[in-house]
Amino acid sequence: MPINVTPSTTSRLIDSAVYTGGRRYASPDSLAETYRCLDEQDGAMAWIGLYRADAGQIASLAREFKLHDLAVEDAITAHQRPKLERYGQTLFVVLRAARYVDSREHVEFSELHLFIGPDFVITVRHGEAPDLAAVRRRMESDPVMLARGPEAVLYAVLDQVVDGYAPVVAGLENDIDEIETEVFGGDPKVSRRIYELSREVIEFQRAARPLLGVLENLAAGYAKYGTDEELQRRLRDVSDHLTQVVERVDAFRHLLQNILTVNATLVSQQQNEEMRALTAASYEQNEEIKRISSWAAILFAPTLIGTVYGMNFDVMPELHWRFGYPFAVALMGVVCGTLYLIFKRRNWL
Repeated sequence: MPINVTPSTTSRLIDSAVYTGGRRYASPDSLAETYRCLDEQDGAMAWIGLYRADAGQIASLAREFKLHDLAVEDAITAHQRPKLERYGQTLFVVLRAARYVDSREHVEFSELHLFIGPDFVITVRHGEAPDLAAVRRRMESDPVMLARGPEAVLYAVLDQVVDGYAPVVAGLENDIDEIETEVFGGDPKVSRRIYELSREVIEFQRAARPLLGVLENLAAGYAKYGTDEELQRRLRDVSDHLTQVVERVDAFRHLLQNILTVNATLVSQQQNEEMRALTAASYEQNEEIKRISSWAAILFAPTLIGTVYGMNFDVMPELHWRFGYPFAVALMGVVCGTLYLIFKRRNWL
């Protein structure tokens, strides 16, 4: 199957070694030299580490080790979910490593592809994690384990990936604790942080949970492919650690859902309190307006009467009447008193 992929300028051969009896026999500088060294030594194993391998490198490996076209295409394009595929005597494994960046409170994910054959291990890394150099140093310091072959390398890589999940779990747990404090502290920005953290937890679930299936598929082939008993025990230990991680991440997701619900309830309660406060303030304002309006109406009545009697027209009733002034004052008092009683009865005063 032809694969048209533009070679990456960052792709490179990180390390290539040929091992015999669990010890490094040669450290070739190129893929071609690695093939030659592997052919020269009976019972040897090649361990080739690539970073963002391009189509040319993968095509060379595919020709030499007869890798399946589908696996080759996946290794170049990446963006795969964790899985295990068996093509004849070759295993193709996709892993998703994770690391917690404390400075940004963010989880970074990277993809790792492995080809495991009878006498070779090929790792294609599409990110900074995991630290495969540390895995190689660990295995080279234990020749007995490395002598168990390619499956031992697969175990070591799986163990490194799963161990790398522990700091991520701790970082997420710390973030959740901070969010709980912010929720009950009334931080208005906490809703966004809950949402962003929920997305990271979901992404972490997608990285870790399928890996359980990978380990189950490996376990299903122990008897058929004669997996070493010590490797079986170690792989079961990795599976136990991964199960704990998956359970905690599942708990994180449920906890964040509960926190989001609690936060929505608290926000709703706060909004209700604010609405009640606004309603009370509005009511007080209305009462003040009533009082002001009432007194304004009471004071306006004598002003109106006085204005009428202050026109000084020649022909005007009561203008020259002896009781005109007392009548006007009395009229003002009656109108004001009547208005006062009306407003008082209506509780405006």
